[in-house]
Amino acid sequence: MNLEIARIFYEMADILEMQNVEWKPRAYRKAAKSIESLPIDVSEIYKKEGFEGLMKIPGVGERLAKKIEEYILTGKIREYEKLKKSLPRGLETLIEIPGLGPKKAVLLFKKLNIRTIEDLKKAANEGKIAKLPGFGEKSQENILKGIELFERGQQRLLLSNAITIANEIIEELKKVKGIEDIEPVGSLRRMKETVGDIDILVVAKNPSAVMDKFVSLKNVERVLAKGEKKSMVILKGNIQADVRVFERDEFGAALQYFTGSKEHNIELRKIAIKKGYKLNEYGLFKGNKKVAGENEEEIYKILVKNYIPPELRENRGEIEAALEGKLPKLITLKDIKGDFHVHTKYSDGDDTIEEIASAAKKIGYSFINICDHSKSEHVAHGMEEERLLKQIEEIKEVRRKLKFNVFAGCEVDILKNGELDYDDEILKKLDIVTVAVHSGFKMSEKEMTERIITALNNKYVKIFTHPSGRLINRRNPYQVNMEKIFEVAAKNKIALEIDAFPDRLDLTDINVKAAKELGIKITIGTDAHSASQLHYMSLGVAVARRGWAEKEDIINTWEIEKIKEFFKI
Repeated sequence: MNLEIARIFYEMADILEMQNVEWKPRAYRKAAKSIESLPIDVSEIYKKEGFEGLMKIPGVGERLAKKIEEYILTGKIREYEKLKKSLPRGLETLIEIPGLGPKKAVLLFKKLNIRTIEDLKKAANEGKIAKLPGFGEKSQENILKGIELFERGQQRLLLSNAITIANEIIEELKKVKGIEDIEPVGSLRRMKETVGDIDILVVAKNPSAVMDKFVSLKNVERVLAKGEKKSMVILKGNIQADVRVFERDEFGAALQYFTGSKEHNIELRKIAIKKGYKLNEYGLFKGNKKVAGENEEEIYKILVKNYIPPELRENRGEIEAALEGKLPKLITLKDIKGDFHVHTKYSDGDDTIEEIASAAKKIGYSFINICDHSKSEHVAHGMEEERLLKQIEEIKEVRRKLKFNVFAGCEVDILKNGELDYDDEILKKLDIVTVAVHSGFKMSEKEMTERIITALNNKYVKIFTHPSGRLINRRNPYQVNMEKIFEVAAKNKIALEIDAFPDRLDLTDINVKAAKELGIKITIGTDAHSASQLHYMSLGVAVARRGWAEKEDIINTWEIEKIKEFFKI
């Protein structure tokens, strides 16, 4: 339910923006961001705490809480239905195209009668958009790229959304008596940054009861197939979900087979054949005799000597490493001792420094790094020097009050010429200077690379965050020579950050592995804008694990004195 309400609020914000309403769009987007990041469903909050509980959600006041309550009780929001009817038909889809936006969508509708993505693609390919005032060739090219990105994104869910949907299905299915085991598989179990379909495996005493429950879930829009041991449905949002039931002695083999990746499985089957075995979703067989199948560990032990964690199963050398006994000991969420990237009310966050620090302490962390935006980020209420200095003093006060390590950081903009948003006199007052690119994404590779290298050569810079600038399914990475960036980071002992916000997950897993091989240390930051988003750390850990990272590679796992020594705090 969280994802559906968040989607509605985002759409309401877009429509209101089209209508030139000034402050409401921001309020809806802020609430949507909070709702989609909640660790529990809004309906559970409402059941336990009523209307007052909804008002405790960051960014949700009385007016928006009433709309959430309305959706929980009726499955609809009347104002949303009314707003949709006010739009020319088709425009609600156009505004989702990256780089287009509500105002441009309206203009294209008025000037070229563009109502659908096909209309938009045709007009762009025929060069009609470039001729309109305020567009031009570059805008037209970006619109075509945006359509491609949108169509790709329609096919794959963000990892965080897939986790939420799978967990909701699993919780419902667990209500069926006789469920012995249940696990998501596929790219979700491998924790890929995007997921195509939701696939779930079950061991159950009564398979038909599992199937009955699955096809009757409230968010099922269409049943594609219902069988005794396999059913397929389309959920709201055009998401396919499949459930398969296996016997207990088959479950490990089924987990291995359906987790993938395809390339990993092909290599594993080759090894099985060479050793005289047959491997499929029902077990590992020697002739007609099943020798393994109940759990994955015994299959991997027989074939490659060591168990390979799901996150590594991409045929990137993990099978060879298993055979040689050289698999990494991957970090876990339990190893994490703090978060290097959290926003507060000083810029665009929802909580105070003390609220964030208290939440981190409650999790069991030993530190938190406050990392609000610098002055050039006007849209995020970036801090002028005077306000930053005030924040540093407040951080010191909270540190004393809570007896907890609260670091004074800042997400400092790298300006187009490579200079930083503050001068060195200000930077040296911070504990941890994190730098990032937030503008000028269309620079050439050479210009962007030189820009970033100039910034990384500043002696006060400690971390480079979301190094590619991408937003998954919404914005492609900017052009940059990552090898050169890594060389400078290694030379200057600058950490690279995995930004764990759901639509960033940047560094990517491939770049994490490359950085590790160069000896570059990595931090994980949730980029949380409220205490409720600190749980995004699990997504960052997933990226680190897919990048073969061990405890020594990730600074978040270090003891506090070692962290202070690394950052010279």
